[in-house]
Amino acid sequence: MSFSFPKKEKLKSKKLIEQLFAEGIGVTNYPIKLVYLKTSYEDDSKCKVGVTASKRNFKSAVKRNRIKRLMRESYRLNKHLIFNNIEGNFAFMFLYLGKEMPSQTKITDAMIPLMRKFIDEIAKASK
Repeated sequence: MSFSFPKKEKLKSKKLIEQLFAEGIGVTNYPIKLVYLKTSYEDDSKCKVGVTASKRNFKSAVKRNRIKRLMRESYRLNKHLIFNNIEGNFAFMFLYLGKEMPSQTKITDAMIPLMRKFIDEIAKASK
């Protein structure tokens, strides 16, 4: 299992991000919310992922960047949970909803159940 987060897995398309927020389905496990959308890609990536932290809750760009780095790290180390349990291609956006600065363990403790919740949602939807 590769624990990398290559460029082809990063969500960068403005159109796709707009579509994700317009049509996407949300799953929340406080302090992280996952918005996802089933889609298709020209390249061979299964998922494209974006992370964000609110400017309203964190005025300092340094703090927002740190939160985003922690979320990317947590996703990178636990993405095997998603990759081994889904069919098809998805676009994901992880939003940090909390108002206080998190630790890596807090992010990871929220990320893993959130990913499991997402897999359960997909399993229910495909039945």
